[in-house]
Parts: sequence; structure tokens; C-alpha cells
Amino acid sequence: MRLLPRLCATSLLLLTLAFTAPAPASAQPAADVQRLADVPYGPDAAQRMDVYLPKPAQHTADTRGAPVVVMVHGGAWMFGDKEAASVVDLKVAHWVREQGFVLVSVGYRFVPRVDVMQQAQDVARAVAAVQANAASWGGDAARVVLMGHSAGAHLVALLSASPDIARQQGARPWLGAIALDSAALDTAGLMQRRHLNFYDRVFGSDPAFWRSVSPTDALAPGAPPMLLVCSTQRRDGSCTQAQQFAARVTATGGRAEVLPEDLSHAQINAELGQPSTYTAAVDAFVRSVGVAGHVAKP
Repeated sequence: MRLLPRLCATSLLLLTLAFTAPAPASAQPAADVQRLADVPYGPDAAQRMDVYLPKPAQHTADTRGAPVVVMVHGGAWMFGDKEAASVVDLKVAHWVREQGFVLVSVGYRFVPRVDVMQQAQDVARAVAAVQANAASWGGDAARVVLMGHSAGAHLVALLSASPDIARQQGARPWLGAIALDSAALDTAGLMQRRHLNFYDRVFGSDPAFWRSVSPTDALAPGAPPMLLVCSTQRRDGSCTQAQQFAARVTATGGRAEVLPEDLSHAQINAELGQPSTYTAAVDAFVRSVGVAGHVAKP
């Protein structure tokens, strides 16, 4: 078994903080964005989502509903906040205010109350609720893109790799998925080499469970197109896993693109939406799967 190079204590601490540190709460949306807070998609208090809507005056003559981005926050599968500024602020500004999308930020139950498969089922159930309610929000249930960061990127990749998980929760196929810097795309491989201790708390010690929640091992034909963003600043194999996973997707006849960025793990999430070549590349992927903005640019 090949081990990763030993990381220094400082690097381990910084990486752990990047996964787990809580982000500041989001500012209130501007007057041209409406927020529907804590919309339930299940009976548990954690099964809630926030829906951000553009004001009606932004809509053009396009008679279709607005496209929808479903955002899944990170936090090492044990923490996180759907309202965090790094999760929603720039994404709302860019996709909702500027382009007329509906953006849905999903909360979900955490380990150890539930396991990672149950978290994926939570996200799938949220997607089903988004698709069922999109029209009432002015959205288009047929033009949905999933996006997630860190642990959320893993959950989005898992659902996209194994669409049966989502179908069992009532979700219909979506057009594309964007995974923002996950180092757990090959979960079983990760657990068999040197890794941060918190992964043991999250994934346990059962290799069969590792494989069941590993996007690489769960990959089945029919996955939607995926964009795998990875940080070149990380030293734990994020970009290597993204490249290997993309190759597996391509081998099944699917489509997956890798977007390496010279940004930290936190910046990959927090800076998406500000004017940059990074945001432009994500926009290009979104357009390529058939999801375009709903408003005219000034």
C-alpha cells in the first residue's frame, strides 16, 4: 500500500480547519433578491433549504421558468451552515441577481446522527423537493444543476455517480453537477492510505461502507456531465483524485471535466461568483449542459 508523504503538523491543522471551520453568517439578500428561509423537505429540523429568487422584474420574455442551482455546503460531513456567507453570498449575486437563476442552499443532517449515505439521501430528497416546487418559485424543474463544496462536493458527486440513490428518494435526473474540491472521490482508496483522523470518524472502518459511498466505486452508466474543480494548493490528492475520477466517468461513456485552480480549499468556494476566469469557466460548463441565464445583461 502506497502512503501519502507525511504532512507536517501545521499543514494538517490548516487543512483540518479548512474543512471544519464555521464560516460567517450570510448578509441579508439585497432588495432585488427574495429569500424563502428554512423550506422543509423532510420531517427533521435539519432537513431544510433556503431558496433565493430573483425579483420578477428581472425576467425576460423567456417563457420558461428560471434555471436552478442547488448548492450543498461543506463542513467535513459533521458541520456547516447553508446560510454561510462563503456558501451563498457571491453565488446569489452572480447567478440570482445577475442571471436570474433560482438558487437553493440545502441543509442536511450531520455525522454522527446519520451516516454519509443518509446524508446523500437527504440531498437527493431535497433535489426531489426542488423539482416538485420549482414552478411555484418561477423555476424550471428540467433545468437543474447540482453544486457542492468539500463534503458537499462528495455528496453531489456520489449522487451523480449513482443516480439510483436519487431516484429512490423521488428525484429526477438533473443536467449537470459541479464538485468544488473534494478529496474523497475515491473514498475507499482514501481510507486505505494515510489520511486525516476526522475521516475515520466520518467513514468508519468497514471497507464495504467505504465502497458504497465512494463516487469512484459507485459509478454507474448514465451519470450527468460533471465539472470537478480542484485546488492545486492542496497536498492530499484533490486534483489527482479528480483526474482519476474523470477518467473513470469518461470510460463509462460519460462526461467529466477537471478544472484545477490556484486557490485554497476555502477560496474555491468563497470566491466562486466574483468576476474571474474561474467563475467564467464554471459559467461555461453550466451553459454547456443547457442551462443559460434567464435575464438580459445590461
